[in-house]
Amino acid sequence: MKMANDTFDIGGDMTVHRLGFGAMRITGEGIWGWPDDREQAKKLLERVVELGIDFIDTADSYGPEVSEYLLCEALKPYENVHIATKGGLTRLGPREWPRDGRPEHLERAINNSLRRLEVDQIDLYQLHAPDPDVPLEDSLGALKEAQEAGKIRHIGVSNFSVDQIEQAREMVEVVTVQNRYNLGDREHDPVVDYCTEHDIGFIPWYPLNTGELAEDERLEDIAKNYDAKPSQIALAWLLKRSPVMLPIPGTSSIEHLEENTAARDIDLSDEDFETLSQMSD
Repeated sequence: MKMANDTFDIGGDMTVHRLGFGAMRITGEGIWGWPDDREQAKKLLERVVELGIDFIDTADSYGPEVSEYLLCEALKPYENVHIATKGGLTRLGPREWPRDGRPEHLERAINNSLRRLEVDQIDLYQLHAPDPDVPLEDSLGALKEAQEAGKIRHIGVSNFSVDQIEQAREMVEVVTVQNRYNLGDREHDPVVDYCTEHDIGFIPWYPLNTGELAEDERLEDIAKNYDAKPSQIALAWLLKRSPVMLPIPGTSSIEHLEENTAARDIDLSDEDFETLSQMSD
């Protein structure tokens, strides 16, 4: 049975289903270059939309540029789907992610994302990470200017602490926060709680990692009770953790995509949710 609160209004006016899709892994190995089978990647994205997923997260650094290009090729004119992208990281090679939060870099990044996605306005644009060498007000100032110019609809942040979120909210309206968070990694519990309190969407990246919990028999037993896999239970736990939670599991496999999507139909009992929560404390 699908949960009753399966949608969330980003920024109060952009309604999406809470289980989205992360478009990082449709690129080549190391999140670098084009995938081996470009047409298969586009078929995967088409299947994403067929399954009713209407919130897709990407970034200019995925590829770099590749993920945004593929999204455009497969999904334009983006009917019934909202695309979120990010800027503030650069790529020098596979698995290298240096930060660049300079306003001039972000201005170029926003304009280039608009060009690659072939849109006049980006639904949600996120600062990919704070740059320790650039004042936060300078980085967010570039996003605010782009928003005022109509280039982006909503502003989000990524890899932020609660203190940084509060600082950011003094400058712009922050509608989402994207941090690493999953059943096995609860470091950002305070951020989830803060977002829940303030009705800010929380987008957990790396949502499927269960870490050492994957070997815990209690997780296996709960999964069996729902005729599900542990990874599906991990997603169901996230969805129950907070009404502002917007998981974006990514994959390059249609089979895995369909498996992940089935997690939205799992309605964890309060008892099983508490058991899982205590396991990962």
